[in-house]
Amino acid sequence: MDLMCFEPERGCECRAYEDPHLVNDERVFQNMLKAEERNSPSASSYFNCVQTEVTPANRKVVAEWLLEVCEEQKCQDEVFPLAMNYVDRFLSIYPIRKCQLQLLGTACLLLASKLREPRPLAAELLVFYTDNSITIGDLWRWELMVLAKLKWDMSAVTPHDFIPHLLLRLPAVQDKTLFDASMVKRHARTFVALCTGEYKFSTYTPSMIASASIAAALDGLDWTSKTGCSRSQLLDTLHRITSIEPDYLRSCLEQIEEMVTETINSRNISIQGANGSSSMQTHSSDPNNASGKVAEHEKAGTPTDVRDIHF
Repeated sequence: MDLMCFEPERGCECRAYEDPHLVNDERVFQNMLKAEERNSPSASSYFNCVQTEVTPANRKVVAEWLLEVCEEQKCQDEVFPLAMNYVDRFLSIYPIRKCQLQLLGTACLLLASKLREPRPLAAELLVFYTDNSITIGDLWRWELMVLAKLKWDMSAVTPHDFIPHLLLRLPAVQDKTLFDASMVKRHARTFVALCTGEYKFSTYTPSMIASASIAAALDGLDWTSKTGCSRSQLLDTLHRITSIEPDYLRSCLEQIEEMVTETINSRNISIQGANGSSSMQTHSSDPNNASGKVAEHEKAGTPTDVRDIHF
């Protein structure tokens, strides 16, 4: 059982320590690979065959809102992807109106926090975050409906669950002279959060998203120059660990890179619109300034070089 860490100066719980016996046990890893298929959306494109009002753009808006709530409340990293897993599974089997989507997302976030948080989010707090557009009664009714539609099968595996298992099985990451494992993990989690917000990644298994996110993180941290191995060799290693075909991993990785590039470009455009080109040039020398980070990022060899990028 994981041990809970406590920080007296902040007076709140923090992430539990990873149990080395569980992470090192191959049986646990193989059971996770088997379990992930069971908790995937039942329809590969539910917007075409189930939902008539809700669109991928609506899903993205709700996903971004859920992520903001999770970040503001300092939720465990697993809460957001687990909540979106519930959202996708529910939408793949039950049609709803567009005006009900935020209510669904709120109910799913409440359930995810109950499973993954040592101190779950309060229903009253979540209602407040909706600007009181829903009531406590609405939230409780939808919580029960989500449980019923998902048949109370709520212990879904998320990409975050795979990250420590995969990193442990990559020898180069364990070499402290080459990589800071905590930094690789932090960047991989960032990519997972970005993938979770995009509908096109909902068709990928959690292990594939975790593998591609780790590959993207290592690619951005100069995997090739530090290890002398190519990207293809990295994907082949991940294939041997997970049995996921390298072509699928490469496709997922390329889509992550495209998504990161689009995110950087959109943020760059937003900065230009807000500050003007002259102010960008004035502040670009400041390493803590967002525009400076974007400028530095543009010099990177790959679009996943995020050492100084914070989404």
